[in-house]
Amino acid sequence: MLLKSCCTYSLGVVSLLLLIFGISLVLSAVFPHFIQAVVKKEVVLKNGTDAFEAWQDPPAPIYMQFYFFNVTNPLEVLEGDRPAVVEIGPYTYREYRPMEEVNFQDNGTKVAAVNTKTYVFQRNMSRGPESDLIRTVNIPAMTVMEKFKNDAVLANVISSYMRSSGEGLFTTRTVGELLWGYEDGLLKALKLFQRDLEDVFGLFSKSNASNDGEYVFSTGTQRYKDFARVESWNGSSSLNWWTSDECNMINGTNGASFHPIISKDELLYMFSSDLCRSLYAAYEDDVTVKGIPGYRFSPPSEVFANLTVNPANAGFCVCFMLRNPVCSPIIMSSPHFYEADEKFVQDVFGMNPKKEHHQTVIDIHPLTGTILQAAKRLQINVYVEKIPTFSQTGNVMTVVFPVVYLNESVVIDDASTKKLHSVVVTKGVVENVPFMLIGLGIILGGVFMLLMCRQKSTAAERQPLLSS
Repeated sequence: MLLKSCCTYSLGVVSLLLLIFGISLVLSAVFPHFIQAVVKKEVVLKNGTDAFEAWQDPPAPIYMQFYFFNVTNPLEVLEGDRPAVVEIGPYTYREYRPMEEVNFQDNGTKVAAVNTKTYVFQRNMSRGPESDLIRTVNIPAMTVMEKFKNDAVLANVISSYMRSSGEGLFTTRTVGELLWGYEDGLLKALKLFQRDLEDVFGLFSKSNASNDGEYVFSTGTQRYKDFARVESWNGSSSLNWWTSDECNMINGTNGASFHPIISKDELLYMFSSDLCRSLYAAYEDDVTVKGIPGYRFSPPSEVFANLTVNPANAGFCVCFMLRNPVCSPIIMSSPHFYEADEKFVQDVFGMNPKKEHHQTVIDIHPLTGTILQAAKRLQINVYVEKIPTFSQTGNVMTVVFPVVYLNESVVIDDASTKKLHSVVVTKGVVENVPFMLIGLGIILGGVFMLLMCRQKSTAAERQPLLSS
């Protein structure tokens, strides 16, 4: 009887200790901190880690889709009517972007590399061949006219040449020419007077099978939040294109990787050489991709807002650089002017902004920083206006003219999903150990209470017998 009572009270003590221990573990967050410590150690740019292999050669297929805006009323536009465009696409390319010339520096705290990108046309995923014709704004001509509009003599000479050669505000070119380049007659003629002028124009003429220069990244070995952060680009830690120090800052990663242990209240910074600037994304919603939970981040509307809405953007100006025609009177926006002022949407017939199709999104696994799914969507527009010294502009209205928008997308591959799923399961099991202990303590406590009740009941039943 005494042994039975000792066992019962021991059970009660054990249940109480389990409850106290389990609650202590929950309050101190020992297991979550342990998991985070392991992740911080593993998610670094170092030979032998999964993070380094994924950074060096992304395993998931990346696709670049282009959607062009074909102008349907060029004559009416020159008379002052609203432009009307029809979206044509997609024209899809498989994008390969391995890191090359990898060189670790400063005792492994930094790593230098060039990010070579190659685009291979995917006919089966495209609307048509690269030979499809597109009528759009003549960007080289618009650039030249803007450049020399205040020089009456040169403007008259250039305008005469344009009339004799049939150059105008609009041009018809193939998809391949617009993307990867063609020899432009006007630029070739100007090259006779300006030898260093590029006479080949293409929106991405120097982007295929090439890189945008050397990057130096932080490996994340000293501070996990610095993982894959761009330390410098082409030997400089800042830009010199814009008119303010804030706009010239190089912030964040290159957008292909992010640090682990991401919270909902932080901003994810990215540097894009394509945009010649840094930008950021904010938390929007919880998502699930292939069974893996994640956070969705997207750039807020103020990222591309004009200076009246976001004064911090005052340093980003429209540039008119003749030497590099791809940086002509170009304005970047979200596709179909999504989240832009309604005026831009109304100025061009054919704009139909939709969040699900035109928003840039990044879905990230918050613990490891792994990109589950992403879609970078950007539109290239040209600033068009009437220039009195050039008859080629007619009576065109001042308008931000859409040319093409791109959708660079990726979804985590099955092999990476399998690895990440095991991480998710392990995390769930480890983090639930304290709750398991609490649950076991509650069960044992219930058994203890039951045994105590039975003991009291038995003692009560025996009491009359002892009295007699």
